[in-house]
Amino acid sequence: MAARALLSGLRLAPLSRQRPGRSLSAAAAPPLDEDESPHPPPPTPPSNSKLFVAGLSWAADERSLTDAFSSFGAVTEVRIMYDKNSGRSRGFGFVHFSNDYEAKCAKDAMDGKVMLGRPLRISFALDKVRGAPVIVPRLSTVK
Repeated sequence: MAARALLSGLRLAPLSRQRPGRSLSAAAAPPLDEDESPHPPPPTPPSNSKLFVAGLSWAADERSLTDAFSSFGAVTEVRIMYDKNSGRSRGFGFVHFSNDYEAKCAKDAMDGKVMLGRPLRISFALDKVRGAPVIVPRLSTVK
């Protein structure tokens, strides 16, 4: 019982990093500044002013998409993807804004809204990389 009480009062220092050929040794932890936390901040997502818009109606065209998104900022480019064989819309496209803030506002406001009878699904577009795997950043959605 006395050993347990003795052990509970001990404070352990973190071990220093082990170098090849050396043994582990205890080292005193450096004091943290007031603003410094023990963990580095999470990486910020890359800035992006290009939105991926899915769930487009076959009747949607570049003009209707521009009109729907221009109230959130300066739309610099709109592109709807079409099927090569039929010429019909593939149901998705891209909307480019002049800055990241406008794109974020448009995404937050238009995601899930109905346009021409179909709900839109909007996310930030990923960069197109040929021949390399696409790495999708995972963002924590803690609310």
